[in-house]
Amino acid sequence: MDVLEVAPGIAIDPGEIELSFIRAVGPGGQHVNRSATAVQLRFDAAHSPSLPPGVRERLISLAGKQVTKEGVLIIEARRFRSQERNRQDALERLARLIRRAARQPKARRRTRPSRAAKERRLAGKRRRAEIKRWRQSPPGE
Repeated sequence: MDVLEVAPGIAIDPGEIELSFIRAVGPGGQHVNRSATAVQLRFDAAHSPSLPPGVRERLISLAGKQVTKEGVLIIEARRFRSQERNRQDALERLARLIRRAARQPKARRRTRPSRAAKERRLAGKRRRAEIKRWRQSPPGE
């Protein structure tokens, strides 16, 4: 396996990715209990020299429950019936996750509503209150 090019400037060395084949659960006939077609991909995201620090932090937070306490990202692929297609699927999912982490989120700029927007909102509230007031029965009845 060659170097896995995942994003501009980010390439993962195949030695950092550990693939193991496990038995897939679910239907599959007589052969399902004999073949290990599901793939478990393990990638040590917390200690990977291939990832810049910002990308590493975003990857760990994006992956959520797929990351262990030690910072190892675990991806299980069992969508297909062949080992090779599941292997490709796991690698693609890893690459997609790293690509998402490589995009730096835009910094939020604080904005304030304009005076006209505030007035429109308050006018709408006054109209609504007036409608509700007309629905009430007159006082004294």
